[in-house]
Amino acid sequence: MSNFNAPFEIHLHGDVPLRPEVAYEQLQEALKPLWKYSGARSLADGAASAYEEEPGIEFDAKRHLLQMCWTVRGDDDFRQSLDEMCMNLNDLADQGAAIEVTFYDVEFDEDDEEEEGDSRDDFTIVFVGPTPAAIMQVQRDLLVQDVVNMMERHFDGAELGGVVAEIDKLFTQRFDALVNSLEIGRPPRGPGGSGGAGGSHGGGGGRRPRHLH
Repeated sequence: MSNFNAPFEIHLHGDVPLRPEVAYEQLQEALKPLWKYSGARSLADGAASAYEEEPGIEFDAKRHLLQMCWTVRGDDDFRQSLDEMCMNLNDLADQGAAIEVTFYDVEFDEDDEEEEGDSRDDFTIVFVGPTPAAIMQVQRDLLVQDVVNMMERHFDGAELGGVVAEIDKLFTQRFDALVNSLEIGRPPRGPGGSGGAGGSHGGGGGRRPRHLH
């Protein structure tokens, strides 16, 4: 399938702290599933986004940081490349990090009143990190943020300590189960998870706006 005929525009957005010793060549190899999927022959060739206003894939050597705001045309088979990239980045990451992935349905036009059916948009968050504990810490922090933001509409933030404590218990149980399993190299799959390097954090609630820069 050519990029022109691809049903989705797939947007990746996130920052990944890298170990200080990570070199550009290592990052290029780790991100090969992405730039190869785009049809490029190198990271330098494939780092540009499909949209000029997006920074694309950038390596900040001074800050030891991988920054992604990158769009590529593709299909559902991109998820395999995404899983491979996450597994590769686990070996280079210095801390746990989250990467937002949005699939925009190219053919869906929300302004077309005669359009039938719903869009095939999809949103997920994949997680990378040097250890399962680092990945779970990021997952926990995002969940706490989401729950607190929602409940603060009805309760004062000071009243939510018990809720946060219960979330911490759930993640402690999950981590203990992971340690006691044979799959210590990867976090357990959650409902709707992408597997691979760290599961996913589902989204919804209408079409997500693109990141503006």
